[in-house]
Amino acid sequence: MSEQPTPVILLVDDDPVITRLLEVNFRLVGFRVAAVSRGDVALERARAVPPSAIVLDVMLPGLGGYEVCRQMRAIPALAEVPVVFLTARSPNEEENPASELGPIDFVGKPFEPADLVELVRKRVAEHQAR
Repeated sequence: MSEQPTPVILLVDDDPVITRLLEVNFRLVGFRVAAVSRGDVALERARAVPPSAIVLDVMLPGLGGYEVCRQMRAIPALAEVPVVFLTARSPNEEENPASELGPIDFVGKPFEPADLVELVRKRVAEHQAR
Protein backbone atom coordinates (compact mmCIF):
# COMPACT_ATOMS: atom_id res chain seq x y z
CA MET A 1 0.00 0.00 0.00
CA SER A 2 1.45 3.36 -0.99
CA GLU A 3 1.52 6.26 1.40
CA GLN A 4 -0.71 9.27 0.74
CA PRO A 5 1.22 12.43 -0.10
CA THR A 6 1.29 15.16 2.55
CA PRO A 7 -1.99 17.08 2.25
CA VAL A 8 -1.73 20.67 1.08
CA ILE A 9 -4.19 23.19 2.51
CA LEU A 10 -4.88 26.36 0.55
CA LEU A 11 -5.60 28.98 3.21
CA VAL A 12 -7.31 32.14 1.91
CA ASP A 13 -7.83 34.93 4.44
CA ASP A 14 -6.94 38.62 4.37
CA ASP A 15 -6.40 38.78 8.15
CA PRO A 16 -2.69 38.12 8.80
CA VAL A 17 -3.33 37.11 12.42
CA ILE A 18 -5.82 34.40 11.42
CA THR A 19 -3.57 33.30 8.58
CA ARG A 20 -0.55 32.87 10.86
CA LEU A 21 -2.59 31.13 13.56
CA LEU A 22 -3.95 28.60 11.07
CA GLU A 23 -0.62 28.09 9.32
CA VAL A 24 0.97 27.10 12.62
CA ASN A 25 -1.91 24.82 13.63
CA PHE A 26 -2.08 23.01 10.29
CA ARG A 27 1.69 22.54 10.14
CA LEU A 28 1.76 21.14 13.68
CA VAL A 29 -0.37 18.20 12.54
CA GLY A 30 1.59 17.58 9.34
CA PHE A 31 -0.21 19.58 6.66
CA ARG A 32 1.62 21.73 4.13
CA VAL A 33 0.07 25.19 3.86
CA ALA A 34 -0.14 27.62 0.97
CA ALA A 35 -1.49 30.92 2.31
CA VAL A 36 -2.80 33.78 0.19
CA SER A 37 -4.85 36.87 1.04
CA ARG A 38 -6.80 37.48 -2.18
CA GLY A 39 -9.37 35.45 -4.08
CA ASP A 40 -7.81 35.96 -7.52
CA VAL A 41 -4.45 34.74 -6.22
CA ALA A 42 -6.18 31.74 -4.63
CA LEU A 43 -7.58 30.73 -8.02
CA GLU A 44 -4.16 31.00 -9.64
CA ARG A 45 -2.51 28.98 -6.87
CA ALA A 46 -5.22 26.28 -6.91
CA ARG A 47 -4.95 25.90 -10.69
CA ALA A 48 -1.17 25.57 -10.47
CA VAL A 49 -1.13 23.11 -7.55
CA PRO A 50 -4.53 21.62 -6.70
CA PRO A 51 -4.87 21.56 -2.90
CA SER A 52 -6.20 18.75 -0.73
CA ALA A 53 -8.65 21.22 0.86
CA ILE A 54 -9.38 24.93 0.89
CA VAL A 55 -10.05 27.09 3.95
CA LEU A 56 -11.68 30.17 2.47
CA ASP A 57 -12.78 33.41 4.08
CA VAL A 58 -16.17 34.59 2.79
CA MET A 59 -15.24 38.27 2.89
CA LEU A 60 -12.14 38.97 0.79
CA PRO A 61 -10.99 42.06 -1.08
CA GLY A 62 -11.82 41.89 -4.77
CA LEU A 63 -13.04 38.40 -5.57
CA GLY A 64 -15.06 37.14 -2.58
CA GLY A 65 -15.00 33.65 -1.17
CA TYR A 66 -18.25 32.46 -2.75
CA GLU A 67 -17.13 33.57 -6.20
CA VAL A 68 -13.74 31.91 -5.73
CA CYS A 69 -15.54 28.68 -4.86
CA ARG A 70 -17.93 28.98 -7.83
CA GLN A 71 -15.00 29.40 -10.22
CA MET A 72 -13.05 26.53 -8.64
CA ARG A 73 -16.05 24.21 -8.97
CA ALA A 74 -16.03 24.90 -12.73
CA ILE A 75 -12.45 23.58 -13.03
CA PRO A 76 -12.46 19.76 -13.27
CA ALA A 77 -9.29 19.29 -11.17
CA LEU A 78 -10.79 21.44 -8.38
CA ALA A 79 -14.49 20.57 -8.60
CA GLU A 80 -14.44 18.05 -5.73
CA VAL A 81 -11.86 19.67 -3.44
CA PRO A 82 -13.33 20.11 0.07
CA VAL A 83 -14.02 23.75 0.99
CA VAL A 84 -14.43 25.12 4.51
CA PHE A 85 -15.70 28.70 4.64
CA LEU A 86 -14.69 31.01 7.47
CA THR A 87 -17.28 33.66 8.22
CA ALA A 88 -17.95 36.28 10.86
CA ARG A 89 -21.67 35.99 10.06
CA SER A 90 -23.83 32.94 10.58
CA PRO A 91 -24.57 30.90 7.45
CA ASN A 92 -28.23 31.94 7.88
CA GLU A 93 -27.20 35.58 7.46
CA GLU A 94 -25.17 34.78 4.36
CA GLU A 95 -26.57 34.17 0.93
CA ASN A 96 -27.03 30.40 0.93
CA PRO A 97 -24.76 29.10 -1.82
CA ALA A 98 -24.68 25.49 -0.64
CA SER A 99 -26.86 24.12 -3.42
CA GLU A 100 -24.68 25.52 -6.19
CA LEU A 101 -21.26 25.15 -4.55
CA GLY A 102 -21.35 21.46 -3.77
CA PRO A 103 -20.05 20.05 -0.50
CA ILE A 104 -18.94 22.87 1.79
CA ASP A 105 -18.69 23.55 5.51
CA PHE A 106 -19.06 26.79 7.44
CA VAL A 107 -17.02 27.72 10.50
CA GLY A 108 -17.93 30.90 12.35
CA LYS A 109 -15.43 33.43 13.63
CA PRO A 110 -14.24 33.33 16.31
CA PHE A 111 -13.34 29.65 16.12
CA GLU A 112 -11.23 27.11 17.93
CA PRO A 113 -8.21 26.36 15.68
CA ALA A 114 -7.99 22.71 16.77
CA ASP A 115 -11.65 22.14 15.82
CA LEU A 116 -11.11 23.69 12.38
CA VAL A 117 -7.99 21.57 11.81
CA GLU A 118 -9.91 18.43 12.80
CA LEU A 119 -12.78 19.28 10.44
CA VAL A 120 -10.36 19.82 7.56
CA ARG A 121 -8.48 16.62 8.39
CA LYS A 122 -11.79 14.71 8.30
CA ARG A 123 -12.81 16.22 4.95
CA VAL A 124 -9.40 15.46 3.41
CA ALA A 125 -9.60 11.85 4.58
CA GLU A 126 -13.12 11.48 3.18
CA HIS A 127 -12.03 12.97 -0.14
CA GLN A 128 -8.96 10.71 -0.37
CA ALA A 129 -11.08 7.65 0.38
CA ARG A 130 -13.22 8.18 -2.72
